Amino acid sequence: MHFVNAFEILFWICIFLVFYTFIGYGLFLYFLVKIKEIFRKPLPRTEPKDWPEVTLFIAAYNEEAIVEAKMDNCLQLNYPPHQLKILWITDGSNDKTNEKLAQYPQVTVYHIPQRKGKTAALNRGIQFVKTPFVIYTDANTMLNKEAVREMVKEFSDSRVGCVAGEKRIAVDEKDQAAAGGEGFYWTYESKLKEWDSRLYSAVGAAGELFAIRTSLFEKMPEDTLLDDFILSMRIAQKGYKIAYCKSAYALEKGSADIQNEEKRKIRIAAGGLQSIKRLGNLLIPNPFHLGILRFQYISHRVLRWSVTPVALFLLPFLNIALVVVYPKPIYIILLILQMLFYLAAFSGALLQQKKIKIKVLFIPYYFLFMNINVLKAFFSQHKYKGKGTWEKAQRIQG
Repeated sequence: MHFVNAFEILFWICIFLVFYTFIGYGLFLYFLVKIKEIFRKPLPRTEPKDWPEVTLFIAAYNEEAIVEAKMDNCLQLNYPPHQLKILWITDGSNDKTNEKLAQYPQVTVYHIPQRKGKTAALNRGIQFVKTPFVIYTDANTMLNKEAVREMVKEFSDSRVGCVAGEKRIAVDEKDQAAAGGEGFYWTYESKLKEWDSRLYSAVGAAGELFAIRTSLFEKMPEDTLLDDFILSMRIAQKGYKIAYCKSAYALEKGSADIQNEEKRKIRIAAGGLQSIKRLGNLLIPNPFHLGILRFQYISHRVLRWSVTPVALFLLPFLNIALVVVYPKPIYIILLILQMLFYLAAFSGALLQQKKIKIKVLFIPYYFLFMNINVLKAFFSQHKYKGKGTWEKAQRIQG
């Protein structure tokens, strides 16, 4: 009987972890935001009298195919041209990236032949930034025209040290499950970031588009996998807030196929595990120092990157054991629901291989796909030690 009780307790702990991590935290966060805003309305962001100088920082490796499109996008940004500096760091590039950039007098390019990875490029490039604010963006993402203005306005609050832009996935009708599922995931993730920001602070920023006060940049070890996340969270650890600016967004095409998406997700998960170690102080309970940020960080990030995927895949085995040994109706119903979920995910996997698009099956498929890759990351962290993160098929997202 004690054996059954232990299984029941473990089963309900796993149920709670999975529900809280992927649904419950969002509901609780929304409730907290609404309660807070009853008593304290968010202050509107104001335009500065004089727009400050800003550096648009693009770290790129062999991006000749996208240079013209990216530069056209940069030159269309609605910001005073004399106040916007465009900086490219192209370390290691050996295609026509530098040759094409030379055609733009508005651009400053710094290049060394050695390819050390994106984090090294960020560390090296910061010495060339002379403006009070720097906006990081990827070469293969396009910004909306008002992005720079909207992000700069967020810095009117002196407590804001970093501004996270919104990442949007362009999903075509012909796209496979990877892009469709990724688009849904980022829509939900963007909403969580918005609510996090409204409660206290967003939990990290995505490298496609984020801004910082230049003085707050902190050099990172060159083997850092989630450079955007680590950089932004280091700023939050100093007591500054990460504002979420949904009116500034970066548009990126979804992953071309599930194989590239798998490599990228494993790498993200490995970077998440690395980040947990490097932001270890945020795991130490202390309600008097960054208590709200600590709660947000554990709920939004740590659980996703650590125990919850394990709990998710333990659930069906625990459920089967309970049905066999202790067949209560609730356990039978939950097992049926789990089997339906896995059947939907399996159907989604088969259909994406045949390039058949049924959106309702993409969600369970992509959800399961993400969590499987977190488990794979547990066993593949060693592969990424000391490696750069330039390959677009393996792009890292915070």
